[in-house]
Amino acid sequence: MKFTNGMWRARGGVTLNWMGNVERLEVQDDKVDLLLTKPLNHRGDTLNSGTLTTVVRSPIEGATAVKFSHWTGEEDLGPHFPLNETPSSPKIIHDKGKSLQYSTGSLDLSINTTPNKLGFTYSQNSKKLTGHSFRSVGWVANTDTPSYDISEGLYAESQNYILLELDLSVGEKIYGLGERFGPLVKNGQTVDIWNEDGGTSSELTYKNIPFYISSRGYGVFINNPGKVMLEVQSERTTRVNIAVQGESLEYVIISGPSPKDILNRYTALTGRPALPPAWSYGLWLTTSFTTSYSEETVTGFLDGFKQRSIPLSVFHFDSFWMKSFTWCDFTFDDENFPDAKGYISRLKSRGFKICVWINSYIAQASPLFAEGKKNGYFIMRADTARPTVWQWDNWQAGMAVVDFTNSAACEWYAGHMKRLMDLGVDSFKTDFGERIPFNPKKVKYHDGSDPVRMHNFYAYLYNKTVFEAMQSHGKDACLFARSATAGGQQFPVHWGGDCESTFEAMAETLRGGLSLGLSGFAFWAHDIGGFEGLPDPALYKRWVQFGLLGSHSRLHGSSSYRVPWIYDSVQFPGEDEACSKVLRESVQRKFTLLPYILRMAFEGNQRGTPVMRALLLEFGDSDPNVWNIDTQYMLGDSLLVAPVFCKSGEVTFYVPLTGDKGQAKWRSYFDWSKTYEPGRWYTETHEFDTLPLLVRPGAVLAVSEGLKEPSGDLLAGLKIWVNGPLEENKTVEIVETSDVKKVSKTIAVSKDLKATGLDGLTVVDLSNSKK
Repeated sequence: MKFTNGMWRARGGVTLNWMGNVERLEVQDDKVDLLLTKPLNHRGDTLNSGTLTTVVRSPIEGATAVKFSHWTGEEDLGPHFPLNETPSSPKIIHDKGKSLQYSTGSLDLSINTTPNKLGFTYSQNSKKLTGHSFRSVGWVANTDTPSYDISEGLYAESQNYILLELDLSVGEKIYGLGERFGPLVKNGQTVDIWNEDGGTSSELTYKNIPFYISSRGYGVFINNPGKVMLEVQSERTTRVNIAVQGESLEYVIISGPSPKDILNRYTALTGRPALPPAWSYGLWLTTSFTTSYSEETVTGFLDGFKQRSIPLSVFHFDSFWMKSFTWCDFTFDDENFPDAKGYISRLKSRGFKICVWINSYIAQASPLFAEGKKNGYFIMRADTARPTVWQWDNWQAGMAVVDFTNSAACEWYAGHMKRLMDLGVDSFKTDFGERIPFNPKKVKYHDGSDPVRMHNFYAYLYNKTVFEAMQSHGKDACLFARSATAGGQQFPVHWGGDCESTFEAMAETLRGGLSLGLSGFAFWAHDIGGFEGLPDPALYKRWVQFGLLGSHSRLHGSSSYRVPWIYDSVQFPGEDEACSKVLRESVQRKFTLLPYILRMAFEGNQRGTPVMRALLLEFGDSDPNVWNIDTQYMLGDSLLVAPVFCKSGEVTFYVPLTGDKGQAKWRSYFDWSKTYEPGRWYTETHEFDTLPLLVRPGAVLAVSEGLKEPSGDLLAGLKIWVNGPLEENKTVEIVETSDVKKVSKTIAVSKDLKATGLDGLTVVDLSNSKK
């Protein structure tokens, strides 16, 4: 939200109350309490003026939290982000009347306490990161609102905001803030952290994360689950403005210096991504959304994949597995699936995992509605004399919203999931979670939580409930979730929502995934082929290539199926076979890379590093050019992927400088004799059997040639690919497919390309081999 009109004027009805002085300061153990005021020239200035009570603390080493509060009289009803705080024993030096130094790890905060000279400076190893300079900490009173009643005179109440402005340096770039589908670099953008069902082609998004990463080597986590408004160099050209409507706001400055270091600390604080089971890395196929299907239709899909030798791992039943107007009742439509238990058993006997669509809304026609109403399991109205469920028709007729602040409601919801898991269901697509009412005058929660703060946080409780229900049932918990907030990375997998079937939407989808990866989410998927519309065959094939070079891969559409034989022989001669070939080869390529992908997933669990990575995560220190690139990515640390975004097959891509001093070269995955010079742009035209997929210089890749399914034995066909020469000895860890939390083998590869740790292992030197 913009409060100013240029540098000199405030907008109509807005009064800016800037803090410029430290009136009092007290050090208490590991925290510091300050009272901030406007500049004070005489004792009369202490009257008729607000203050900001400020607390400085360190939730973990290398991170400093600062909370600014205007009025503190209101009871804090929550919710709050669960944080994994650990004592960090900061170093505090107070030079009374001059400065305060607060240090944790390598992160230093210097506060200028000289009278009327307030300033905050964050630095690491003597390099300034950010801070608060002149007029950048304050509270705002806004009278230009319907709630302001001028007839109340002196007692007329304004809307109050906390406004914090963090300095930006020359050339500094900002990333993250959730799954955002616009430009990867957030400078110049206005961003509201507020979950909405807005598709992928607007400023709205399903996964708003109040956390960003700076190219200057620090991160900022805004510890508020409500609506956070940011002006990223879009109001003040030298600052990021952060505002919330309310009386307090806390942020956490997280030190780097590298983006990976920042993600490591951020996910240590907000929660590590859990590890999805090995089977989830295979190909998922859905019934699509509004299509017609039955047991016969589904069986036809599965037979079609088998006939075309396309490996399929997971089958997903989308919304209409239940009767219309009853979502969610957790019951298969008996007209289309008269023997659901038997049918699921037959599917599982063929080796498929089963996923079903659910949401957290209960339609009035669902048999569960009366039960939930009777027991108080739904969000209720706050503006009625009698207990009344909050309802609307915007999705399901008369639907209610499950209240996950009520532990009994969580148990009830999980109990109905248990019925499905007893049938053999392995996974749940937790759709929606963004359409959550938030007017505190009209809705209330069981635990009394603030509805505005609950609007985004609801997604956390929803996915947590489903994830933990699966765990308690003994399942390898794996979701396919759409909505999220900070901490939601603990409940993977998330997918990118409703995108159009165009090359432009494919590109915006990639930007969304890269942005989410820079927000602490290690695992991500998207609707291969696009959700809305029928993709052109060329788009289908290019999206298949892209979609199978990520952590998770799903074919899904809205009104049309995504099986490769949707292209009939009359309108699209030869495309059934052509699309099937690309899909078959892309799935097999992912299987070949599965030992490598599982190891990258393991890293995501340990440090929060995403499997699909913006180039800046790997090369930000060595190559300044990568900070602007959002049309290509790294799959893990060793494979560069440049999807093809046009029908002709032409693609322009950049090959990064690695900072290595060795003689190894970037090398094509498809043709090992084809090499690329770092620091150069290339333009190529690719047929549908290839795309720019490059192996990093010095990479040591574990691959499993001939793997037939993702839960198979990785050691059976294991090989080590080396893009040498190597500058140093390296190790490769092989993750167990039966337990992805365990490393089954650790293989050492010496500079002379000798491998130890597994008998009979083949090492392939890409620089001296042909493919």
